[in-house]
Amino acid sequence: MNDNPRSPIESRPPLGWFKRLLLALAVLALILGPALYIVYADYRAFLDTPLGVPAGSLTVELKPGMGVVGLSREMQRQPGLLRSAPYLQVYARLNRLAPRLKAGEYALAPGLTPRGLLDQIVAGRVIQYTLTVVEGWTFRQLRRALAEHPRIKQTLRDASDAEIMARLGRPSELPEGWFLPDTYHFPTGFTDEMFLRRAMAAMDRQLRDAWSRRSPDSPLTYPYQALILASIIEKETALPAERPEVAGVFVRRLRRGIALQTDPTVIYGLGEAFDGNLRRADLTHDNPYNTYTHKGLPPTPIALPSAGALAAAVNPAPGDTLYFVATGWGGHVFSRTLDEHNRAVRQYQLRKKD
Repeated sequence: MNDNPRSPIESRPPLGWFKRLLLALAVLALILGPALYIVYADYRAFLDTPLGVPAGSLTVELKPGMGVVGLSREMQRQPGLLRSAPYLQVYARLNRLAPRLKAGEYALAPGLTPRGLLDQIVAGRVIQYTLTVVEGWTFRQLRRALAEHPRIKQTLRDASDAEIMARLGRPSELPEGWFLPDTYHFPTGFTDEMFLRRAMAAMDRQLRDAWSRRSPDSPLTYPYQALILASIIEKETALPAERPEVAGVFVRRLRRGIALQTDPTVIYGLGEAFDGNLRRADLTHDNPYNTYTHKGLPPTPIALPSAGALAAAVNPAPGDTLYFVATGWGGHVFSRTLDEHNRAVRQYQLRKKD
């Protein structure tokens, strides 16, 4: 038995090791502190210093699955664009932006900072390209425009019209008329099929809206007839103010069982055989689109009608005119009788000869 035990103070280990540790940490802080501050200050300055975008603009594409590391590598391929890839990656991860980056093609404008760039990518503000579908185009012209657009991915180039409509979910329908003329915006990588789906959905909405507002005494019995008539109106006049008057002539002819006798349907029926000169023999050449030899509407639309032409088809202007002929200055002369019409035709022919 130990008769002289140590006191609690005496049993503690000496404190020299702890003092040495504190001293070492203090020295390390003195050495690393300024360096860490410099790094931090440089990091903060990096975030708000504009990227090295040359005059004009630059684009960068964030592909699916690329992530912030791939983005920074892509940017470093442009000399002088990104000063520090690690800083960009650290900022994205500290602020939980990395999993929120959206794939796409982005425009880098002069003055854009790394912080602003990541905000732009998180928001998905990608470059938008455009294609305008012109009022009165045929589906063949629309296909050609899609095939020639450098930013539209081609997936339907070798498909027939029937195959295209099957892929769009309309296997029993012909494509003519079903795509709304408008200016469409889309990002890089947008496919021709995606474009047609969007234009078809737009036409579906426009046709439903027009049909719901149709005149109660309209002779048209279902929406497709409105689409057909609208396409004829579209091809007959380029003046929006004339569309209801042209529609009125055609609607009155339909009610009375008079042939429409409209040249654009004959031209459409001729197809590629039409050489730009419509001859008298063409008006007697029988085909389903010849509205001189067949009464009523042709079997399908003959073009892509605008929203204005659809509205005119279902709400024609009232009146009693049954004929119209071009003035030669862009508009038309409307007549009630055949005699009036023949006089207007002679005036047009004289102006054309002059």
